[in-house]
Amino acid sequence: MNLLRYIFVLLVAASAVAFAQQPGARTGPETDTSVIDAHGTAHVTRVIPLPPDLSPEAQKRVGRQISDATPHITLAERRRNTDAWQARAAAAMKAVYPANVAESNIAGVPVRIVTPREIPTANRKRVMLNIHGGGFNSDSGSLVETIPIANLTQTKVVAVLYRLAPEHPFPAAVDDVIAVYKELLKTYPAKNIGMYGTSAGAMLTAEVAVRMRQLGLPLPAALGVFSGTGDFSRPGDSEEMYTLQGLGGHLVPLAPNAIHDPGYVGKASPRDPVLSPLFANVHGFPPTLFISATRDALLSGTTILQRHLYESGVESPMVIFEGLPHAFWYDVSLPESREALGVMAKFLDSHVGK
Repeated sequence: MNLLRYIFVLLVAASAVAFAQQPGARTGPETDTSVIDAHGTAHVTRVIPLPPDLSPEAQKRVGRQISDATPHITLAERRRNTDAWQARAAAAMKAVYPANVAESNIAGVPVRIVTPREIPTANRKRVMLNIHGGGFNSDSGSLVETIPIANLTQTKVVAVLYRLAPEHPFPAAVDDVIAVYKELLKTYPAKNIGMYGTSAGAMLTAEVAVRMRQLGLPLPAALGVFSGTGDFSRPGDSEEMYTLQGLGGHLVPLAPNAIHDPGYVGKASPRDPVLSPLFANVHGFPPTLFISATRDALLSGTTILQRHLYESGVESPMVIFEGLPHAFWYDVSLPESREALGVMAKFLDSHVGK
């Protein structure tokens, strides 16, 4: 049965509607095809126009042409590029959502403390804990994920700068977040703490919650799993269709038994219930918001983990945005990003410290 998987070869004319007025401008296939081979593998070509209800800003982003050539970049280059990108994105975020950023250290772990310009008295007894994204090997979110949430919830946010893979594989990042959380519990009751993250941080949010339960720690008041997965033992269906940019960019077909992010998994079992919360008992978890998009590489992982929580009786609303790629809310110029950030903030604000 594990051979009955889908490998999608997507040759996309993403801006077919715009190109229709320019005869001869198209360079891709003009028809849809689908062949299912003897192993159940689907070989598919699709011509997919831009969703018409996207904002003009999102249409420009989604419709841009991206090379599908194999990228050649070292880990050091990736980290430098990510740091430079986040500095620019954070400046754009602060222009829309003013906030203060400070570097600090909690329980021996480096953190960023992000606060709104003013914290109402009622919010001074609560805190949000952010676990940033970045593929476990870089930091793409400790600023762009925290600045808007601090501003919108009028609450202090602590971003954990956990140790990165592959130098520090699982469970190093989980251990770092647990250390910070234990220290926060000395000041804030669990009911006044919210925990959330995007991408790798979304996965870590669920992992840390499972580890908290193993350790007998009180769970936070709310969780935010914003485009993640709960199963490192196999790729999700959407990972066979989308890159981190959606339908553009380089995509490598995955083996049926491929381990998700082996650099992070290290020597752990992919079905370890902390590493892969899909195999953990999540009954009694706090309310958990899931967010993804229809062109998100981790759409499958997000929906599968959400279903596990839902079937375990956990309040687990899920919001799926049309036509957008992975972690699109990092780009504050998109109206849809500001909408998504508002959804996140409203959920955390309504559950933490109540």
